[in-house]
Amino acid sequence: MKALLIYPEFPDTFWSFKHALKFIHKKAASPPLGLLTLGAMLPKEWSKRLIDLNVRGLSKKDLEWADLAFISGMVVQRESTHQAILRCKEAGIKVIAGGPLFTSEHKAFEEVDHFVLNEAELTLPPFLADMEKGRSKRVYETSDFCDIRETPAPMWELADMKRYASMSIQFSRGCPFDCEFCNVTVLFGNRPRIKTAEQVIDELDGLYRLGWRGQIFFVDDNFIGNKRYLKAQLLPRLIRWRKDKRGMPFNTETSVNLADDEQLMEMMVEAGFDAVFIGIETPDEEGLAECNKRQNINRDLTESVKLIQRAGLQVQGGFIVGFDSDTRSIFQRQINFIQKSGIVTAMVGILQAPAGTRLYKRMKQEGRLVGWMSGDNADGTTNIIPKMDIAELCEGYRNILRHIYSPKLYYQRVKTFLREYKAPKIEPPLDFQRLLAFVRSSVRLGVFGRERFQYWRILLWTIFRRPGLFPMVITFAIYGHHFRKVCNLHIFKHPEV
Repeated sequence: MKALLIYPEFPDTFWSFKHALKFIHKKAASPPLGLLTLGAMLPKEWSKRLIDLNVRGLSKKDLEWADLAFISGMVVQRESTHQAILRCKEAGIKVIAGGPLFTSEHKAFEEVDHFVLNEAELTLPPFLADMEKGRSKRVYETSDFCDIRETPAPMWELADMKRYASMSIQFSRGCPFDCEFCNVTVLFGNRPRIKTAEQVIDELDGLYRLGWRGQIFFVDDNFIGNKRYLKAQLLPRLIRWRKDKRGMPFNTETSVNLADDEQLMEMMVEAGFDAVFIGIETPDEEGLAECNKRQNINRDLTESVKLIQRAGLQVQGGFIVGFDSDTRSIFQRQINFIQKSGIVTAMVGILQAPAGTRLYKRMKQEGRLVGWMSGDNADGTTNIIPKMDIAELCEGYRNILRHIYSPKLYYQRVKTFLREYKAPKIEPPLDFQRLLAFVRSSVRLGVFGRERFQYWRILLWTIFRRPGLFPMVITFAIYGHHFRKVCNLHIFKHPEV
């Protein structure tokens, strides 16, 4: 059997880093971890071919070669997914679909032959068994959660690793918290399930043997969901593993209560972590209580962020406007918080309600639900009717973006961060890719960019004050270019940067 593993194209979004990747000749941020893992679950005797549409096109030869097509994607990839399915069906290929998009919206994809939903570790085996007997059902789903200690390592060899800026691995699934707007617990539950330290080390060894030395993203919903195991097992193993390794810095997602555990932060930094994404959401306590973000309540959020930065971890933050409790003051309060905290990578979106969440159910019950969410949590859209006037909400949202990604405030925020940040022990090598990024940014941003004054000013400040962080500042400058480009094209609807 010959199987295509098709990953739909991402639109131009905040997290696509499409405009930043051009500076280092990369096509996509990372390969599709789910499909690479699925490849390892399919029968060994099958021939498999990964088609990541963010990296290459789906050719006529691919379609002629294949017997089956497995498609997986997220809600934000909805449009590209429909197009890929249509091409497969026109070529007479049977389509099997799974992943977050189909788990929540499979009834909208009539062309798909079979759905393998929820966690493939549980739903793929019965599908394969039924297919072998010639009696496959259309939908395979479960409400159970798998034991990821039995999940195989991804088939990295299917991916053209030179096309990607980072790799991904997974240590855990699930989150102990239950934020009203978040679908993580809907998909993966409240009890974090973990792989063994040996599994994680084996996956890292596999990447290292293949020559990977770049960034690795632990794609956990909340990496610190099981602190006890982290401290006793995984982090000590990662620290020992790293001693004779070069490169491969880690980043991940955590909750803000990481700031309460100095030992955990120190161990993460020693293990090679240099950045964490945290859902800050809002500086307003009433908004946090409304969405059940209890881990953020009753704390000085700015100080929590700075504690993490001082430990040696960059904080990337997620922010939301459009809570029922929000007033006109929230827009300036968000700007003030982002600037004061020094969160350079600040993703701000209007509240959306993913299918299956408590927010989705509440909005539906109140008659305030308007279709499906876009899946892009920074595109200025919403699928709910907010309490605030929608025009006022959208204009306030745009005003936040105008401010935080204007060159002046953006580079001010970079400097605020640099003053707090403890330089990491694991410094990436000054390789050709980083030199290329510097050369291209110095021309594109330092000569032709409207931020050229701020660009050279922050570089000179860094050279004299924090020279070891020079490569990081180049990265920030390139990220800023990408964020402004996305805002101008899709929020403000004009191409200038």
